[in-house]
Amino acid sequence: MRTSKSTFNITFYLRKDKMKKNSFTPIFCRITIAGEAVSFNIHKDIRAELWDMENHKASGNSREARDVNQVLDVCRTILHNKYRDIFEKDNFVTAEKLKNSYLGISTDNAILLILFRDLIKDIEALVGINKTKATLQKYKVTYTRLSEFMKFKYNISDINVKEIKYQFISDFEIYLRTQANCSPNTTAKFIQFFKRVILIARNNGWMLHDPFANYKIHIKKVDRGYLTDQELERIRNKEFGIERLEKVRDIFVFACMTGLAYVDTYKLTYDNIRTGVDGKLWIMTKRAKTDTVVTVPLLDVALSIIEKYRNQQKDDKVLPTLSNQKMNSYLKEIGTVCEIEKRLSFHLARHTFASTTTLAKGVSIEAVSKMLGHTNIRTTQIYARVTENLISNEMNTLSNKLQANNTQLSKAK
Repeated sequence: MRTSKSTFNITFYLRKDKMKKNSFTPIFCRITIAGEAVSFNIHKDIRAELWDMENHKASGNSREARDVNQVLDVCRTILHNKYRDIFEKDNFVTAEKLKNSYLGISTDNAILLILFRDLIKDIEALVGINKTKATLQKYKVTYTRLSEFMKFKYNISDINVKEIKYQFISDFEIYLRTQANCSPNTTAKFIQFFKRVILIARNNGWMLHDPFANYKIHIKKVDRGYLTDQELERIRNKEFGIERLEKVRDIFVFACMTGLAYVDTYKLTYDNIRTGVDGKLWIMTKRAKTDTVVTVPLLDVALSIIEKYRNQQKDDKVLPTLSNQKMNSYLKEIGTVCEIEKRLSFHLARHTFASTTTLAKGVSIEAVSKMLGHTNIRTTQIYARVTENLISNEMNTLSNKLQANNTQLSKAK
């Protein structure tokens, strides 16, 4: 970023490679600010023999020389005035910004927060189609963080994307980790959303360089955990005596039995409950996040919860699902009441389905991946845990096979 300490220099020179047949040569202006230089044609020609290369102006006192030097003086004055105006407005000036201001080139479409606002509008229009309200909210928070960062670090309200370099990203990361007190993964997510705007700017040709070229976004693997059979049973069998906690418990258990994400549970309607290939009831829907098909056979526990709340909701919805924020808030309360040391959240149910409800019981990871609506089995592996029960079952199977093999060998003797 540029400050008042930046060196500012204006130089005029001839572009002899563009000399015309009559020996008239165009004059170019070179602006240098803090080592960054840009050049442009001032649209004034001069005969090459009249140019004073040492003093960067026309030589002599002829009418032609006086006319050229007057143009150079006016150009220099305008540039100094625009430099002052830009600095007073933004507290920093770059050579590119000053050149564009002089030439009257509008760069509004390449201003970071303007681009970001346009992106947010596009996402708003896609909410309910292939974007969620949660995704929209994440972009809005990233916008706010960026705005606060630029004011804090550079005392500016916005920036042209052409001026964004590696240091800007690095400074943003430090700000998020320190001033905003964000975790490493939250910081990485904010920077990923910010990178999306930079990609748009680059694809539109508004910036030629890639400030992310040497920047690595680090996502730490976080084990969100899962509930064991014992912990899940403790929650299922708890008598709360409070209706709101009972409802949230039931919906959470339903997710533990189906693997549905919050938004898919919230949107679930009776039209999504259909008869499967085995003649039993299945959930057949599409994930809101990825639009991938999800098919899950309904276990008895899930079926009983559906029946408990049948026809009690509007819009043909299956369950009385609250907002994600309220669900998670009440789940923390449930965790305390049930003496569960793990932090309960709705997403924990999805991990519990993958680990405890299915894989630990011998369901293949391929089937689990399909039920979770994953397009890549590596994503399922993040959810899957090698539980002690799974190890015990596998080793018992192995032990039985070895015993049977030994028995056959003994008989053969």
